[in-house]
Amino acid sequence: MDLAAFDTERPRLTAIATRILGSGADADDVVQEAWLRLSRTDAVDDLPAWLTTVVTRLCLDQLRRRRRRPMVDTELPDEQAPGGPEADTLLAERAGDAMQVVLDVLAPAERAAFVLHDVFGYPFDEVGAVMGRSTTAVRQLASRARRKVRGVPESPAASQAARAGHRRVVDAFLTAAHGGELTTLLSLLAPDVVMRADLVAQTLGSESGYEGAAAVAARFNGSRGAVAATIDGESGAAWIQAGSTRVAFVFHVEQGRVHEVELIADPEVLATMDIARVRTTSGD
Repeated sequence: MDLAAFDTERPRLTAIATRILGSGADADDVVQEAWLRLSRTDAVDDLPAWLTTVVTRLCLDQLRRRRRRPMVDTELPDEQAPGGPEADTLLAERAGDAMQVVLDVLAPAERAAFVLHDVFGYPFDEVGAVMGRSTTAVRQLASRARRKVRGVPESPAASQAARAGHRRVVDAFLTAAHGGELTTLLSLLAPDVVMRADLVAQTLGSESGYEGAAAVAARFNGSRGAVAATIDGESGAAWIQAGSTRVAFVFHVEQGRVHEVELIADPEVLATMDIARVRTTSGD
């Protein structure tokens, strides 16, 4: 690969990595690793997109592996900006060195989605492709990050209640799937629910997509492989073998029903996610 082509991209990659990681030295290491991976790759169709994906995922992996520090509530000054596109633009313009302190309170996935979209202006569909997540997922991640950066995150009580509600829906869905309770599965799915599988999941037997409650319910009905898990702090499920996650199932729940499911089996994407099995009272 022509070094000149990589050097053209280096300043942009370094800027992204520096903002996500908050360290110029760490950013340089990530960009260097991206160069090494590129040098071992025969051909790349879209070099900027390929490099953005590699650098972002390396940053996510590094953030995930960092030793966790105590999280503290961080608030911005009282002049809270209103919502809307103008506020989002203003927020991005303020994302300088001082904001790095605020970015430190974000979860890795929130941080990456916010930086790529709000700071560098990537469309959500491109952010989703880079992170290996659906457009819905990265929109939600960026939205949560935006609220935290503005100093107006959800109250702990409201957040806990919402997560508990989502957990109940996902747990009921998994129980119904394991028991082959098709009617219950259908009741927990929105009529227009969609499920998307990444390329690796497709090689394991999934279709690229399932649309509608009947199709999604049929896919899960009688399936016993997935166990309850948290994925980047959200309720989900995972297929785990020998202690390693093979597939992550991310459920997007609204008003008590599942509206979207992501099937993620790409090892590089799974490595950037915090996935923890949830032990239920039944021992599953």
